[in-house]
Amino acid sequence: MAIVTLRYWAAAKDAAGVAEEKAEAETLAAALAEGLAATSDRPGGNADRLRLVMARSAFLVDGQPAGTRPPESIRLAAASVIEVLPPFAGG
Repeated sequence: MAIVTLRYWAAAKDAAGVAEEKAEAETLAAALAEGLAATSDRPGGNADRLRLVMARSAFLVDGQPAGTRPPESIRLAAASVIEVLPPFAGG
């Protein structure tokens, strides 16, 4: 399994309760699921809200847009960085 970094921005950061965290995952879907699970156990985190934010978010994996590809099809390398980008300024 790869150790990756999840970086949360704006509303995602607020819902996660942290700006970034490490996850152990081989796909984008698994990393996001691990981030949600960790949020449930974190003071200040709100997993239900984070789930809603993620449903509207765009994701970058190592600076590249995930686009419309299914998250379970996006393989992660060791030390990948996943950016969770919710809509900004109402966009």
